[in-house]
Amino acid sequence: MAETETLDSSAHSPQPSDENPTGNEDQHMLEADKSAKDSDSDSQSGSDSDSDSEDDAQQNEQIQALETELLNKPSNYDTHIQYIKALRKQGDIEKLRQAREAMSAIFPLSSEMWQEWIKDEISLCSGPDALPAIEKLFERGVSDYLSVALWCDYINFVQEHDQSIRTLSAAGISRARNLLERALVAAGLHVAEGSRIWELYREFEQAIFLTIDETDASSREKQVQRIRNLFHRQLSVPLVDLCSTLLTYKAWEAEQGAKLAVDSSNLDGLSPHVASSYQKALDMMNARTHFENQISHKVAPESERLQHFMDYLKFEQSLGDPARIQILYERAITEFPISSELWLDYTHYMDKTLKTSSLVRDIYKRATRNCPWVGDLWVRYLLSLERGRASEDELSAVFQESLQCTFSSFEEYLDIFLTRVDGLRRRLSLLTSGTESSNLDYMTIRGTFQCASDYLSPHLKNTESLLRMYRYWARLESTLGKDLVAARGVWESLLKISGSVLETWQGYIAMETEMGNINEARSLFKRCYSKRFPGTGSEDICNSWIRFEREYGALDDFDLAIKKVTPRLEELQLFKLQEAKNAGVSADDRDNSSRKNVREKRKPVSNLIEEQSPAKRHKDKAKNVKMTSEDGKGQAKDTVKVNNTKPDVAASKPASGSKKENKDVSSGKPQQYNDQCTAFVSNLNLKATYDDLRRFFSDVGGVVAIRILTDKFTGKSRGLAYVDFSDDEHLVAAVAKNKQTLLGKRVSIAKSDPKGRKKGSATHGASLRQGDGADQTTESSKSGAKDSAEGGFQPSSHQRASNIQLKGKNTFAMPRAVRPLGWVDKDKPKSKETDAVEDENPKSNDEFRKMFIKS
Repeated sequence: MAETETLDSSAHSPQPSDENPTGNEDQHMLEADKSAKDSDSDSQSGSDSDSDSEDDAQQNEQIQALETELLNKPSNYDTHIQYIKALRKQGDIEKLRQAREAMSAIFPLSSEMWQEWIKDEISLCSGPDALPAIEKLFERGVSDYLSVALWCDYINFVQEHDQSIRTLSAAGISRARNLLERALVAAGLHVAEGSRIWELYREFEQAIFLTIDETDASSREKQVQRIRNLFHRQLSVPLVDLCSTLLTYKAWEAEQGAKLAVDSSNLDGLSPHVASSYQKALDMMNARTHFENQISHKVAPESERLQHFMDYLKFEQSLGDPARIQILYERAITEFPISSELWLDYTHYMDKTLKTSSLVRDIYKRATRNCPWVGDLWVRYLLSLERGRASEDELSAVFQESLQCTFSSFEEYLDIFLTRVDGLRRRLSLLTSGTESSNLDYMTIRGTFQCASDYLSPHLKNTESLLRMYRYWARLESTLGKDLVAARGVWESLLKISGSVLETWQGYIAMETEMGNINEARSLFKRCYSKRFPGTGSEDICNSWIRFEREYGALDDFDLAIKKVTPRLEELQLFKLQEAKNAGVSADDRDNSSRKNVREKRKPVSNLIEEQSPAKRHKDKAKNVKMTSEDGKGQAKDTVKVNNTKPDVAASKPASGSKKENKDVSSGKPQQYNDQCTAFVSNLNLKATYDDLRRFFSDVGGVVAIRILTDKFTGKSRGLAYVDFSDDEHLVAAVAKNKQTLLGKRVSIAKSDPKGRKKGSATHGASLRQGDGADQTTESSKSGAKDSAEGGFQPSSHQRASNIQLKGKNTFAMPRAVRPLGWVDKDKPKSKETDAVEDENPKSNDEFRKMFIKS
């Protein structure tokens, strides 16, 4: 049998032949195939290694780029995340640990990042030596944000790896119970997830019960009561699975020998205390179900979910349970960690509730880590430390940390500086009174002020905030520092920065006056009374000097002040009059030109053509034609340029040196407006636009056109506007909106009344309508006289005072109600007396003087 097998096997082996006497040909072929396969596998492994090396090179380049970016911008949150992911993928454990520590030093980490970090460390470390390091990571993780999952991982980890807890020694049991009670305080009231902590606690106590010897009846009964108390505590808390907890409790009680309906959620058989507590918790849960459903919708917009949390918080605050309110704040912070509104609300509530508790201090620390750009949080943090009697080193560290942050305004930096000074002042006052001992001295306050001045003065120049800081500084120098020279040095430094601000001089003078240094205050008045201050500041400082000398000085000092101040006040008065005169003249010139253009453009073309004779129309082709009157004296007649195009009312220039734009609301094109249905809007916000006014009058309706007055030179709004309406009904409704707010300012709205204004007003060109097709007069008598003297254009024959003839030298001024010499009324028949008046030549100024002398 064996021989047969041997043969059979030899039949399958290569046999020598005549062509292959040695029988090695097939063997060579097999070896060739094997070598070819080896070559293919080597080439495949080589290509894999090449691709791996390329991936490694790309990873190294990415890591180097991220390291460079973090070196330049260490506070870039997203870059930290990318850097940690790249290192974790690469497997560089030491670098990964350093990267996580660096990020944790700047930012609080999410619960997911802590779980990932702890998981990596557990996989790398083993044995009892690694337990303290892992526990520290858990402690840091649960202190950043509220996370039920992280607390459960923490509890499970210590139960599994702590030898004393695993063996249920007395020390281990005590340690585990302390940890579980901490977890209940932190997350046991979490409505949605708090039951997980309660279950872990019960499971731990039940495990202890199973290890107790059956013969030890007292210990077993004691442990049963401990488990029962846990059930009772949980049933009194409003949690989402409250009904299932009741069923579990009833099943457990049945195991202990109680006769209860295990499958029913009724309260039959339960003690009255447990039943009432459960019913109360159930009612509380039902009242919160609506809010829990709202905040659980993860797909809703963040702003909407945040508002749901705020509504939920208001509801809890109305009930007044601080522990439940804090848990809800922690849940909201976990969802919205960088909401400054939420952190400010949270810290404000805790300040009112606990104030000096170390818990409040920890919350402020977390708030400033999450929102370091909110200056108000740092201010409150410093105050909280001061209330808690924190050491000077801790206060100084927090203050220095706050200065490293970036705020939206320099006033926030100033608030932090002043808060620090306030705390130092209070503490130094306690030192001087003997109620506290420390090495603190006034030099710390002076150094803080100097630092604030160096940093903020260039940015807060000529502001009330800077003046407030320097005033405070000078007062502390004189009161706490007992150094009057230093106090004066503070004011002198401010004068170099904001010497053009009246309040700076007033503050300096007030300090000297309060301290009884009358001569020093007087010298300050002498230094500043001749300076030019904005507005009425120059007059105010002069009047203040006179009032000062009346109250504090001698008669000679009072006379000297009068002597110095009187010429200055007269100079200021003349200067203001000159300014007003110049402004009025320039405004009149612009107004006259504007109104002349408006009249000519509004005058119907057909009427002008009909009124003129053919000869007149022929002569109007030439401008400024000199015509000879019957008495032989030349008169310059105005010519009217007649265009065949439609008049453009909006093209007229505004008065008072401003540009008035007319914008049609519907089409955006300039439209002719009707003064009878126009509203005049004043006290507008300078940023108000046509769209703002249109929206403001949208409830009124009927808006035809809007014209906003702008400055001619700057192009900025002057805060005035005209709004045209289609009829009187809409105008009345618009005027009814008077004193309503638009863009933060209460606007004044009145019906535009050009007839009621004085002729020649530089602000509103007066217009006079005399029936259909009547012309409008906006020229002042002053501008008319000027035009006639210069041979310029005069109004047409239908304009009022169009036929005034000025003869001889300068005509003596006359009241406006008296018709000037030369008035001709063509429609009124002439009488002999009228002819006599018309023939009388106007008297010049010299002729009038001679008449008065003779009389």
